[in-house]
Amino acid sequence: MDKGVPRFAHGSRVPGWDTPADLEKDPATIPDPATTPVPAELRAEIEAHMALYPETRSASLPALEAAQRVHGWCSPEAIEQVACVMRLTPADLAAVATFYDMLETEPVGRHSVYVCTNISCSLCGADALLAAVEDAVAETADGKALFNVRSFECLGACDIAPMASVDGVYVGPLTIEDVPALLEDVRAGRPVLPEKQLARKRVADPYANTREWAGGDRPEAEGEV
Repeated sequence: MDKGVPRFAHGSRVPGWDTPADLEKDPATIPDPATTPVPAELRAEIEAHMALYPETRSASLPALEAAQRVHGWCSPEAIEQVACVMRLTPADLAAVATFYDMLETEPVGRHSVYVCTNISCSLCGADALLAAVEDAVAETADGKALFNVRSFECLGACDIAPMASVDGVYVGPLTIEDVPALLEDVRAGRPVLPEKQLARKRVADPYANTREWAGGDRPEAEGEV
C-alpha cells in the first residue's frame, strides 16, 4: 500500500524551511578554541580536509561527516567543534547539515541501513524489503539505538536490485529472508552478508578482484610482482 511522500507539518519534505529567523538572538560568533575542546583525531581529520581546498569552507561536508562519525550525529556539540576548527560560526555549518539528508541533525542508531527504493529496486520488491527491515528492528528493545533504517532515493546499484547500503557496504540482491542474517551480522560486528556484497561480485573484467578476494582463477601475469 502506498504510504505517500512523508512530509513535515507545514507540508514540505524539507524540515524547517519556513521557520523564521530569531531576531532576538545574539550575533553568531566563532567558538573560542580555549573553551571548545575538540578530539585530537577529529581536529586532525578536519584540518586534512581543509588543506585540500583553496577556500577552506569548501571542506564543510567532509568535516561534518567526520564529526558525525565521532558523535553519531551532527549534534550541537559536534557542529561547534567543527566550527571551532574551521573558524566558522555554528550557524554556517548548521545550514549545511540541515540541507544534506545524509547528515543527521537528530540522534539516530549507530548503524545505517539505507534501503534503495528507486524504480529498479522498487519493481523488485524494495518496499516490502524496507518494511521487513523496519519491522525486525522495531521488534527488539535496542533496535532504535543500533539501527538507522531509512529508504533511499537511489544508491546507483540497479544490477543488484533490490539492495541496501549497510554502513556504506552495498549488498544485494536481497530478499526478506536475508533480513535476520543482515541485522545479526551487524550486531556481531561481522562482514554483512559477504556473499552478497557488491565489492565481492565478479565482473566482466576477468582480472578484477582476484587479488582481493579468494576464488579467483586468474594465473599470475608474466613479470607481475
